[in-house]
Amino acid sequence: MAALTTLELIYVFFSIALSLSGLAMVAIAANAYLQTERREMLLLSLGFSVIVAAAIATTVSAFSLNFQNAIVLLTVNYALTTIGYLFVIASVVGQN
Repeated sequence: MAALTTLELIYVFFSIALSLSGLAMVAIAANAYLQTERREMLLLSLGFSVIVAAAIATTVSAFSLNFQNAIVLLTVNYALTTIGYLFVIASVVGQN
């Protein structure tokens, strides 16, 4: 494997930062769900889980495919991220 370029290293850094911050949100929402058993916290946790999964899968796929098929990678990423955000939206507008 060739050494990573500066741009690739920046991409990996921000992918890791996004994943860690998203996982922190998952942990916070999951903990809130366990304490309150509110459906909204479960939806929030699921939403951020899907968003983090999309970020990780995109990064791994990009490097394993040598950044080929970028349109497919981005389309799948955006589709999964949108689904995750739909869960987040549902958690915000959910009924009590």
